Amino acid sequence: MSRDGRRFTSRIVLRQETRKPEVELDVDETPPPPAAGFSAAAFGTLAGAKRVLIGRARPTRALEETLLPKTLALPIFASDPISSVAYATEAALAVLVAVSLSSRHLVFPISIGISALLAIVVLSYRQGIKAYASSGGSYVFAKENLGTLPGLVAAAALLTDYILTVAVSVAAGVFAITSVAPSLSAYRVELSLACILVLTLGNLRGVRESGLLFALPTYAFIASMYAVLIVGFGKGLVGSWPHANVPHPISVGTAGSVGLFLLLKAFASGSAALTGVESISNGVTAFRQPQARNAARTLVIMAAIAISLFLGVSFLAVKMGARPSSSASVLSQVARGVFPAGSSGSLIYYLVQAFTLAILILAANTSFQGFPRLAALLARDSYFPRQFVNLGDRLVFSNGMLILAGLASVLILSFRANVDSLIHLYVIGVFTAFTLAQAGMVRYWLRTREAGWRKSALMNGVGSATTLVVTAIVIWTKFTSGAWMVIIAIPTMIAGFYAVHRHYRSVARRLRAKANAVLARPQPANTIVLYVERLDAATREAFWYARKISNGSLRAIHVPFPGSDPGIRPRFFSWSEGRPSLEVLSEEEEPLDAVLEYVWRFPHGEGDFVTVVIPELFRTPSLLSAVMRRSTFSLKRGLLREPGVVVTDVPKLAGSSDGENVAEPRRAVGVVPIAGVNAVSLRALIYARSLGLDDTRAVFFSFENDDATRIERDWERFPTGVPLQVVEAPYRDLGKPLLTHLRRITADPEAVAVVVMPELVVRGTDRLLHNQRALYLKRILLFEPRVILTSVPYQLV
Repeated sequence: MSRDGRRFTSRIVLRQETRKPEVELDVDETPPPPAAGFSAAAFGTLAGAKRVLIGRARPTRALEETLLPKTLALPIFASDPISSVAYATEAALAVLVAVSLSSRHLVFPISIGISALLAIVVLSYRQGIKAYASSGGSYVFAKENLGTLPGLVAAAALLTDYILTVAVSVAAGVFAITSVAPSLSAYRVELSLACILVLTLGNLRGVRESGLLFALPTYAFIASMYAVLIVGFGKGLVGSWPHANVPHPISVGTAGSVGLFLLLKAFASGSAALTGVESISNGVTAFRQPQARNAARTLVIMAAIAISLFLGVSFLAVKMGARPSSSASVLSQVARGVFPAGSSGSLIYYLVQAFTLAILILAANTSFQGFPRLAALLARDSYFPRQFVNLGDRLVFSNGMLILAGLASVLILSFRANVDSLIHLYVIGVFTAFTLAQAGMVRYWLRTREAGWRKSALMNGVGSATTLVVTAIVIWTKFTSGAWMVIIAIPTMIAGFYAVHRHYRSVARRLRAKANAVLARPQPANTIVLYVERLDAATREAFWYARKISNGSLRAIHVPFPGSDPGIRPRFFSWSEGRPSLEVLSEEEEPLDAVLEYVWRFPHGEGDFVTVVIPELFRTPSLLSAVMRRSTFSLKRGLLREPGVVVTDVPKLAGSSDGENVAEPRRAVGVVPIAGVNAVSLRALIYARSLGLDDTRAVFFSFENDDATRIERDWERFPTGVPLQVVEAPYRDLGKPLLTHLRRITADPEAVAVVVMPELVVRGTDRLLHNQRALYLKRILLFEPRVILTSVPYQLV
């Protein structure tokens, strides 16, 4: 004890022992804490279903094991451009035959131009991967070299393209199936949504697992397509070219010639073949070491496969007379023409159709890797909600995957899974990102002047100029067909990025600036008010706790309500031995109004506290029952909005006893879970220290090695007189390690654990930008025996 009465305790750092792999499986078998509102059996069923669908949680240190060899990285990151062979040729043909059937032969020279463009873009991105051996792709290339705004434009364009890729790819894949089974055409939307669900579950299982799951269909598609091309070219070279049967062809135009505008429009539509090229540069850190070299090699392999398949299909489509149809894709017509029904190779046609569906869904899988990674990068830079940085159970950015699946499903529903309607929204985003990324790399080479910089700058300059021209062409030719929606969406997203960034910057500056002010304040005054609704076991425990922390200045209040005990005041007097007496407030429509009017009598705010202790006796451990207790639920919610008011919840489950003869606990141990050292956590620590509990300490749960180092460094800068415990949480979940920590305390039958939670209170929709950690912990701990929950709100309004 120091001379001024403050207690000093040494900082304590506790870490759980690193378990051996075989023990980890046993630990993982223990289900996480049940969510309030579910029975143990129901929660066990849900936990078991989650484990079957997604798999066991993996520790953070296993991240290295999820890195991909090139053989698995190819189907994950390159399936989008490879799959474009299924619709890129058809997209260009649809524009040409709408003018004149005789113009369809132009699709092959257009395909050559698109392939040349693809090669330029791939070589440009290869240069970028060498320069930046990290994930980020277009966003990083543009942001680091051109500035924040170009980087955010690239990011918004890519996010838009990723969403559209999922919708277009899945819709195209379902169209491939309905080409074989026309009776399923009426269920395109349902089938598309089912495919998105399967894809989401597959990716939630982990990057490596999704690669293993989808590698076979990808390689099977490549093999079957090469079989079609080899046999088709062989038949044409040694005899006559196969003939394509075109069921239900789309109407054709009668114009005699094709103008420049139509040629450019066909080129823009066929440029869908380039979507997904940037995905490898966005996921460099997912590759095995050496990451940059493996990513660059995979990019070149992807380009070689995509270009050869695209040119081959376009050439055969011209030679065989294939054209767009309302019931059969061009690829289906080519495959059926090469392997007609009844022939010895007819089975290959059905394999092509099946693997086309698979590869088109896997094209969406590319977005399931790119979108979450880009969202996480934006979140780290404070331009996206911080929740997108969080790794899920399987070490993937699961929040990004779920949002992507939801947005793509909205598009599927809005456009009824129609590929022709969705394709017009496509390509603008990806070519915008291409242009900015390559322009950024030109600036990089001119600034660094590394070896071979002139050649590299020239290559990136040609790539940037070419994709800029294509971007202008796409906007010009597709604006009225729906591209205007993307052109509006991108600036809207950028405005959202800046709004999120302003919020986080404002919050960080205010919390940082006020941290020292919180510590500089004198010992706060704390007025304790016990809210008594009825006399039961929960009220008895709440009374014990309120008296323990009150320092002799406890007040008790009761707000009458319909059906309340009219004799509660004399009964409480006898119960509490007259200290304190129960003050009965005037009956109000809402108890909150009466309690607030009472609380306003006492000084509270940034310097002083009023602690309102609210007992709650529950008949069943149900979150629904907690919410349905309208009086106490609305009271707690309303009090948290009042500056300087601390809400302490004393929940208790009803047992066989009537609650009148329950033994009082003897010790109260304070636990303050913190996520960082700032004004919010410091205010909660100062409050916890002022309670005079038997023992109080802060607990930080470390998800990664760097977390512990950071918190220990910050802790030294802000001495609070409260010891710190750092507990490793290798599975990135607060629930189980916190419960384990608290149960060590409550294992003593005479002890209760008082969890003092720092809670940042923000207004309106700003709450969506914060992880609601306190709410999550309160939900987990609400029905934990002998745990008292205290919320110390920090108003930021």
